[in-house]
Amino acid sequence: MPMSGPLNAGGTGAGAEGLPLERYPATAWVDRMGAVRLWSTGAETLLGYRAQEVCGTPAVELLATRGDREAARAWRDRPGAGQSWDGVLGLRHRDGHEVKVALRVRPLTDREGRAGWSVSGGDALRIEREDEDRAVLRALFEQYPAPIALLDDALRYRLLNGAAQRALAHSGNPLVGRPVGADTPHVDSATVERVLRQVRETGEPVLGLPVRGSPPSGPDRDRMWSLSTFRLTDPAGRPLGTCQTYVDITDGYRAERRLELLTRAGAGIGATLDVARTAQDLADVLVPAFGDVAWVALSEAVLEGDEPPKMLGPGQWNLRRVGAAPPGDDWPTGLPAVGAVPPALPNHPLLRRIGQGETVLLPDRDSVIAAAEGHADLAPLFVPEHGHSAIAAPLFARGLVLGTVVVWRTRRPAPFGPEDVDLLKEIASRAALGVDNARRYTREHRAAVALQQRLLPAATTDTPAAETVGFYVPAGGGAEIGGDWYDVIALPSFRVALVAGDVTGHGLPATATMGRLRTAVDTLADLELDPDELLTHLDDLVQQLQTEAPHQGDTIGASCLYAVYDPVTCQCTLASAGHPPPLVIRPDGTVESVEVSPGPLLGVGGMPFEATTFDLEPGSIVAVYTKGVIYRDDHDPDAGLRRLADRLARFAGPGRGLDGAGRELLRSLGDAPARDDMALLLARTRAIDPRNTATWEFPADASVVAAARRAVAGQLAAWGLDEVSFTTELVVSELVTNAVRYAGGPVGMRLIRGDVLVCEVDDPSNTQPRLRRARWSDEGGRGLFLIAQLTTRWGSRYTRSGKTIWTEQPLTADFDLLDLPP
Repeated sequence: MPMSGPLNAGGTGAGAEGLPLERYPATAWVDRMGAVRLWSTGAETLLGYRAQEVCGTPAVELLATRGDREAARAWRDRPGAGQSWDGVLGLRHRDGHEVKVALRVRPLTDREGRAGWSVSGGDALRIEREDEDRAVLRALFEQYPAPIALLDDALRYRLLNGAAQRALAHSGNPLVGRPVGADTPHVDSATVERVLRQVRETGEPVLGLPVRGSPPSGPDRDRMWSLSTFRLTDPAGRPLGTCQTYVDITDGYRAERRLELLTRAGAGIGATLDVARTAQDLADVLVPAFGDVAWVALSEAVLEGDEPPKMLGPGQWNLRRVGAAPPGDDWPTGLPAVGAVPPALPNHPLLRRIGQGETVLLPDRDSVIAAAEGHADLAPLFVPEHGHSAIAAPLFARGLVLGTVVVWRTRRPAPFGPEDVDLLKEIASRAALGVDNARRYTREHRAAVALQQRLLPAATTDTPAAETVGFYVPAGGGAEIGGDWYDVIALPSFRVALVAGDVTGHGLPATATMGRLRTAVDTLADLELDPDELLTHLDDLVQQLQTEAPHQGDTIGASCLYAVYDPVTCQCTLASAGHPPPLVIRPDGTVESVEVSPGPLLGVGGMPFEATTFDLEPGSIVAVYTKGVIYRDDHDPDAGLRRLADRLARFAGPGRGLDGAGRELLRSLGDAPARDDMALLLARTRAIDPRNTATWEFPADASVVAAARRAVAGQLAAWGLDEVSFTTELVVSELVTNAVRYAGGPVGMRLIRGDVLVCEVDDPSNTQPRLRRARWSDEGGRGLFLIAQLTTRWGSRYTRSGKTIWTEQPLTADFDLLDLPP
């Protein structure tokens, strides 16, 4: 007969037939007559009756409906009573309302042999919900497609769903009862075990941890899982074990890696305008993120900045390998590395496809062998050891195939697939634009450098005043060519002018401006202006050029240093227009910077330039340069000047050749500056021996002409130059006569012997002599014309107290006076 005790949450242990009392906490014992004999506190809580109120009364009286009471009596009195019964009945609460209770009735005999029933019950609705929940959880556990594993506190597998068994088990062996990592080679067991121990000790869950895994079967043996681990506890909070779930994130992970690779390619390829560097950047991006071995081969024309052939036919696939990865010892043995030029290749179908802009996939070893069929001798040049899958993509830009990029997989087992082809095609497309931009820059840079070098003077000169060596290093790191220049200008009377300048801006406009300014300096130097006056005229020219700039979109400006060294006086006079000061290495090896008062940059206008004069011992080295020589990453010109002085003291000391010293100095400064050109001019000074000069001064009297002729004849005889005595006497006679007649006195005269004979006559007049052709009726006007015929060149320069007229005569020339015009 089914009876019910009051049901209450509580109680532990097990009831009849091992029923869990946590599900049926309300219990009672009913004898064979149906009377309640025992009543638990859980039953009292469920129905509100105390034990003394219920014990001894028929249990059927607790049923709420009459039909249930009659059914219960019939079940109790039926033949063969003593069977079990389960069901849901309505019981009457003490306060009168009905309580639906799930009952389990089991026959029971006590120690004294009295028969009866053990009745256990609980809230029917709660138990029904629990049963549904358990059914849902079991269905979810068994049917959920993602792996779920339950582990005990000793980190042994207790229960796995089907997905976990397939993902973690090896060769189908069951994992239940095995410790983590014992037989799960297809996941990162070390990471899984570390996470399990961490969660077991701290109780803090670890969610969404990426773990690499390889399922034991299937075409794709490289997977990524998102691992979540959390601890399981009982209602009292005691740990029961841990649960791990695996979510396959392979597709998302690969998409993220592809996006990351594209981002890296966009940021890392084409950052410089160097063709070789761009090719190497492409190889570095692809290995190891995409493949195990990669190389980039470019056409020889591309490396020179020219366009490659529009069609690559048989024998034209002579592409030079420019970039390769991995570097060093990791590069496959026997495979040609960077710099290698493979032999002329046949008209292979695979090459024709690449030449037409197609990306070629070799997904497996069989396709590789098939592609190499008939060309086994070339296979070692293109197939690395253990290479099983490859992709070859053309570097195709603006309708031209600039080269190819080839990627192999040799270590990772997964072959390349169609999605990898799309990815490499996009990367190669971006890289091709970077290579083509670098190629175009190389062509333009080469043209600008050629123009710049053609506009510069000879690198070395050797004059009686100085031995000079010039160096020019164009800008690097993708910067355009600048407008730096140096110049050595031979002036009359064995003097020499040293020039250095730097035009603002870069590119061909700066180079063109440099050429105009250098030409202007040469022209102004021929007028023998003082350095400060020459810079003033040059400043006017730059201001004039600026008036043209608005129509050309360029800003014109420049710095310039102009220095004149006189080997007779051993003095140097210079002026600066915003240019760094020169450095002087004395014969004793000491280095000093010349103190100058620099004026503004050329083109500013409105400010005067100041000349500085200082003595230079013979054998001193003067270094003039542009700011690219001293400016470095620290942008500190003072520090750069000290660096240059230290290196000059080290490399350009006494007894060192200028060419070697300059090369070592520039090499010590590192590679070409990233953003500016470098121009350096070194000059080792010489002196005219005083025994090779003679000086006289005469009053303003016509009688001194004869005295001047006698003085010249005597000095030339003393020098052993009698063969030019007659010519020189005629020249001196004309110059002194003009000075006495038109300028007054005193009249100075000087002879200087070198590789030519220089004759100078000074007078206090500022009137510039002019050469003109005298008419047949003129009594004068033929003096300068005669001088021009007797000498190789002549000229006049202003001094602070008048002017100096000078002439030059070759010491080996043979003049025939009979050929002179009348």
